Amino acid sequence: MKTIALAALTVTSALATPAMAGVYINAESNASYTGNDYTSRTTDLHIGYEGDVGQLGYYIQGGPAFSDVDAGDADTNLSGKGGLSIAATEKLDIYGELSFAQQEDADNTYGTKIGAKYKF
Repeated sequence: MKTIALAALTVTSALATPAMAGVYINAESNASYTGNDYTSRTTDLHIGYEGDVGQLGYYIQGGPAFSDVDAGDADTNLSGKGGLSIAATEKLDIYGELSFAQQEDADNTYGTKIGAKYKF
């Protein structure tokens, strides 16, 4: 009963807290398929920090990545990413991201993302 009350208090406090820049937790799970065939899943459990400097938004996060390949062994490694976004106009944001994932038995992997978001 104490656990339920503590959980309710935590959720209520979190909902009452105004949104602001700072520390956050991000859990994300990505699965891959080829046709109907499941090939792998990676679940990231990251802690990060985000903020704004004028019109420039930024974030950086990292933590464990739990990987499971079909017909293979499960693995836990380190992954992370960081990104920037800028309001080019009132309705257009431009963003970019750099990411990495440590690989135990292979070369580390790196990724980039760049894009634009238009708000109607």
